[in-house]
Amino acid sequence: MTSPASGNQQTASPFSGPASFKLDPSASTVSFRHKHTFGLAWMNGHFSGVTGSAEILADGSARGRLEIPAASISTKIAQRDTHLKSADFFNAEQHPAIVADITNATLEGGDRIAVTGTLTVAGKTRPLALTAQVVEATAAAITLAATIEIDRADFGMTWNRLGIIKGNAHLSVVARFVRQAAAR
Repeated sequence: MTSPASGNQQTASPFSGPASFKLDPSASTVSFRHKHTFGLAWMNGHFSGVTGSAEILADGSARGRLEIPAASISTKIAQRDTHLKSADFFNAEQHPAIVADITNATLEGGDRIAVTGTLTVAGKTRPLALTAQVVEATAAAITLAATIEIDRADFGMTWNRLGIIKGNAHLSVVARFVRQAAAR
């Protein structure tokens, strides 16, 4: 593929492999929304300190890993955050990381990536399948965005005093991966 600035010089696709990437935490976010107050209001929050890596293989497929510190959860209400970190929900002391292990990510048409793997929350691992959107793809970095609904009961989070918590959690991830220099 050529670009106008390069004339006839060949340039690699941002999705060419093999290549290694590291998550840029300053340009990546993990946020969530969940209905509460008997479904009348939304609780919004986010996690911080996310780390991760990805690798594009020679065949163009990819794999990767995101680690989200469970104790970094913030809804801007300290008492609620403390409860969410407890054994009723994330059990952050016993299970400090929420882990998305991506075993296969494949480009599907221009800006969509089919992602499969596992998600581990509060010590419980479940299959993960979603479609991510390519937000940015350059020689230096690839940014992906995805939204998924998660049933917290799948991860053993069944606390629900008087039925105050309704429906699934909506998780949104923006992950910017920066290409790492090839090892020499």
